Amino acid sequence: MRYKIQGEIAQQVILKPDAGETVWTSNGALMAYSPGVAWSLRVPGGMSGAVRRSFAGEGVSLTYLETQSENATVLLAANQPGHVMPWDLQSDGPVITTRGAFLAAFGPEIDINVTVAKRAGAAFFGGAGLFLQRVSGVGTVLIHGSGDFYEQTLATGTAMTVSTGNLAAFAADVDYDIRGVGGCRNILFSGEGLFMTHLTGPGRVLLQTLKRETGGSSSGS
Repeated sequence: MRYKIQGEIAQQVILKPDAGETVWTSNGALMAYSPGVAWSLRVPGGMSGAVRRSFAGEGVSLTYLETQSENATVLLAANQPGHVMPWDLQSDGPVITTRGAFLAAFGPEIDINVTVAKRAGAAFFGGAGLFLQRVSGVGTVLIHGSGDFYEQTLATGTAMTVSTGNLAAFAADVDYDIRGVGGCRNILFSGEGLFMTHLTGPGRVLLQTLKRETGGSSSGS
């Protein structure tokens, strides 16, 4: 799949799929397409996947594109200011996307599922929620971040603490937990709430400079 990311304030993606190639996108991300492209709504993982996806806040279905001829073009956008970052599933491993961060995925082998946060505290107080979307297989995932991206690859045992809403995506091997902000003054006046997200490597982490509202809909909704 050939693709190009362009734009400054609200980036878009130009896809040039060959005949027979398919693309998963978040609902609402499809900006335009040429003849020879067909799309439908599908639920990854069937009925059980639909239930988990509803809890993950990503919408029950995704848009599924199928290319039926050569020289097709697909335009994707996230409908809000921000940037798009590719995630190579072969080199970076499976990715966990937080609510609204998934834009699209394509490749010969794409599996989109919903996983449960490993730790109970992170599930209920970490901001990303109990259910998180997990994308694995062989191919590329396009991640949308509000504002700009800050990227870091954590070594084994290396940790970082992230403000709630600034976490866009992270490798499936990264341990995701929470830490209390500590002190009444910090809780009441810092704007960070009771907890912040604590990540421990190994793995790649993508942060977004603008907080995404954790209670809102996905970027493609």
